[in-house]
Amino acid sequence: MSTTVEKCTDCGSTSFVQASDFINLRPLDKKLSIGSERVYTVCLDCGEVVSIKVINPEKLI
Repeated sequence: MSTTVEKCTDCGSTSFVQASDFINLRPLDKKLSIGSERVYTVCLDCGEVVSIKVINPEKLI
C-alpha cells in the first residue's frame, strides 16, 4: 500500500509514516460488522494526519 504525499500542508515537512489503529471502521447501522482497517499517513515533524485510507471499502456496504 502506498500513499504519495509530497509535502505536509501544515508544516511543509516531507517526512511521513503510515500507521493504523485498533478499531476498524464500520457502518453505523451494522453494529456487528467487522468493517475495514484504516491506514493513516502522519507527518513525522508535526503529527498532522495528511491522509486516511480505508483498506477494504467494500466491507462497509
